[in-house]
Amino acid sequence: MRVGLVSPYSFDVPGGVQFHIRDLADYLARHGHEPSVLAPADEGTVLPEHVVPAGRAVPIRYNGSTARLLFGPVASARVGRWLEEGDFDVVHIHEPLAPSLSVLALWAATSPVVATFHTSNVRSRVMQAAYPLLRPSLEKIHGRIAVSEDARRTVTTHIGGDAVVIPNGVDTSAFARVERDPRWTGAPGRPTIVFLGRIDEPRKGLPVLAEAMPAVLDAVPGARLLVVGPGSAEAARAKLPEGVAASTEFLGALSDEDKASALASADLYIAPHTGGESFGIVLVEAMAAGAPVLASDLAAFQRVLDAGRAGMAGALFASERPDDLAARIVELLGDPERRATLARLGRERARAFDWDVVAREIIAVYETVLDAGHPREVTRLRPGLGRAVDHRPRGRAGEPWRP
Repeated sequence: MRVGLVSPYSFDVPGGVQFHIRDLADYLARHGHEPSVLAPADEGTVLPEHVVPAGRAVPIRYNGSTARLLFGPVASARVGRWLEEGDFDVVHIHEPLAPSLSVLALWAATSPVVATFHTSNVRSRVMQAAYPLLRPSLEKIHGRIAVSEDARRTVTTHIGGDAVVIPNGVDTSAFARVERDPRWTGAPGRPTIVFLGRIDEPRKGLPVLAEAMPAVLDAVPGARLLVVGPGSAEAARAKLPEGVAASTEFLGALSDEDKASALASADLYIAPHTGGESFGIVLVEAMAAGAPVLASDLAAFQRVLDAGRAGMAGALFASERPDDLAARIVELLGDPERRATLARLGRERARAFDWDVVAREIIAVYETVLDAGHPREVTRLRPGLGRAVDHRPRGRAGEPWRP
């Protein structure tokens, strides 16, 4: 199957959507398909295999953060050329309403279209304003995927119809087999706390964690905070209290292997995000690496951690409450048995998000679209993680959905 994948966000800057597209393309190629990814990228950027650069993106405030997007007549011409030369069986557009390559590809596509919605924002003014203009093009989407129930709710609120929930994928085996790094591994009296995210994006929650750290250091003076991710370390360090700054190491943007090793070395991984999250891929990565997880109680994070059930795969604190975060950190650092239990349950939970599970469900949507001859709606949902149920009769277990 020839699959064209479109990223609205530039591959110059790492992000969950870009990683998802990259890894899906790798999986498709390993399993006999022919993927091609069209994405914004500056000239000279070292790109993953299968990625075709469409040109330099510009930073734009979008969905509560700054995204690097690409639009305009030159980009439109490149999209048209890529589609023509690719002659794809399926065009898989991510964030089809994003004012970037995605909407240009949606306008130009003549092949069957599958769209994945990543955004969680039921009050999106951008979507509200764009919908009347884009409604005719949305009719081209023959299969809709949402990465979470929150993203699905955004779809149903703003553009109507439904979407099958298929979560983001993670190569859990790559995280599971990584070794701890002695530079980052904690020791008795000196535990390691890890934060991963863009440090200059407030919704990733580093300011909340920084505000919690003085109380943590009062209770556990030897605690060390490792901050992994792109952004200005100098600017972030300047905002930290003196004692917190002395206990914090900014590691910058690490390679995939080093990122996994940092997570594996953590005594506790903290996800203090304040909102705008539709899934929580960083939680899955941390769990797969064996790190006990403490996350803010965002609805998306609760679903990833399987909150509300016995054997929940992580601990939660009240979002944007540094005092509650500090109390939970101190509690967990003082309870190694609880952390070991969270690490074990987290590894088990992470397997549900492995690419062997996720990609097969995405491919099943491709097959449904092709077999059905471009249906308007592909699926309904059933309760549970990432499982779709077609409203038409099914074949035997393991077979693709058939119309």
